[in-house]
Amino acid sequence: MIAFDPDYKSACVRPSPNHGERKGGRAPDMLILHYTGMPTAAAALDWLCTGESQVSSHYFVDEEGVVTQLLPESARGWHAGQSSWKGETDINSASIGIEIANPGHEAGSPPFEDAQIEAVIALCRDIIERNAIPAERVLAHSDIAPLRKQDPGERFPWGLLHKHGIGHWVEPLPVGGGRFFQEGDAGEPVEALQTMLALYGYDVQVDGAFSTATAAAIRAFQRHFRPARVDGIADASTIGTLHQLLSALPTVA
Repeated sequence: MIAFDPDYKSACVRPSPNHGERKGGRAPDMLILHYTGMPTAAAALDWLCTGESQVSSHYFVDEEGVVTQLLPESARGWHAGQSSWKGETDINSASIGIEIANPGHEAGSPPFEDAQIEAVIALCRDIIERNAIPAERVLAHSDIAPLRKQDPGERFPWGLLHKHGIGHWVEPLPVGGGRFFQEGDAGEPVEALQTMLALYGYDVQVDGAFSTATAAAIRAFQRHFRPARVDGIADASTIGTLHQLLSALPTVA
């Protein structure tokens, strides 16, 4: 790809060859946040800009808060992989992707840097405003690919982003006692839980069987919306937080 003018005026530009056209001329209405999961920011940025990798994102944010744009927002990035949200499977055509430099779970889930999060907030606000992205469609990579991905992880400050007008959020209910469901359980209450997850957008089969896929969706939900405990068990805190999020979704006129 040849050089281009950045959509985000504060960004540096480093073109990546890994891109295509959005199918059907699809305009992006989703924003997907990732962590790089690599030891250094420099190595991650090099990988995203190398044809061999076959991966890319629209933006990259290093630990110091420097924002680099790799693709124009009009291009289809290769960041989502096999994924799904609300029945849509070509998430790359529907979304803008941001990679945030952080070595991730394999390195013990170190915290994100303050300057980095400040830069992510400013970048997200700009993208959302220019593309009219709904709050409930600002998502984690783990939300759209719960069986494969964990990023940006439970250390990512979704609540702080929401305070700055980014993403859908309610204060999670505290972890406590009460009835819970876990892998291997079955019945109408599990079916009701799966229905709520599917209504929110997660790719789960509504069959009343608490499967590995259902547990993965619960873990993804917890990482994003109830990060105090990520265990794939649908306890009262998890179910109650999910119910409140559904109740807080905008109604369609």
